[in-house]
Amino acid sequence: MNENFSAIILGGTGQVGGATVAELLAIPECREVVMVTRKPIAARSGVRNVVLDTAAADFAQRTAALAREVLSQGPVSAVSCVGVGSGSMRWSEEELQRLELGVVGAFARGCHDAGIAQFCLLSAVGSSARSRFRYVRVMGMKENTVRNIGFTRLAIFRPGIIVGNAHTPVWTVWLGSLLPGPFGNIDQRILGRSIAVEIALHSREAGEVTRENAAMKKLAVQGLRPTANCAS
Repeated sequence: MNENFSAIILGGTGQVGGATVAELLAIPECREVVMVTRKPIAARSGVRNVVLDTAAADFAQRTAALAREVLSQGPVSAVSCVGVGSGSMRWSEEELQRLELGVVGAFARGCHDAGIAQFCLLSAVGSSARSRFRYVRVMGMKENTVRNIGFTRLAIFRPGIIVGNAHTPVWTVWLGSLLPGPFGNIDQRILGRSIAVEIALHSREAGEVTRENAAMKKLAVQGLRPTANCAS
């Protein structure tokens, strides 16, 4: 287990983001989880909420200022769990890009400019900027956007069908049980735990790693001791 750390997260109020925050809070070495949100959230032990306008032109700069302040207290990793959820089919490609490339990209640039070395990115199975399918094409473009920023350590998480997520229809969970490997089911708690373990165990490593269902399930069981709340 690496030394005490903090995590700054965008998208922490969502389904996967919430699971990730919970798993981070379960790691004793976690000093603090800093959640960047557009609106205030309820107070929670171990969590610091910072409200920022993600649509503002200076969002990257404000993120960088926040990240520098958190870094002054010790090692920090950054996480984006931003996702559209069940509404993705109703969004135009322009709207998807504004969120997935614009907001996530600005958050990532701010974190990198501040000196954060490790970035964990929630994406989706099959993501490719050359895909014919709109959603996975935008996910692939998002990956490229963050990749080009130049983090020392970039961990990309590509889940298949996310089980336990309020946005996942029951019929797709049934379908996921029939689909092979990376396209099948993964519980969102396992997904959240795999992100937390990546931060706890691999923040000092360099290079890019992409994890699909099997790799996330394997990572989720590595290295975590019995749970305890992290202290801020």
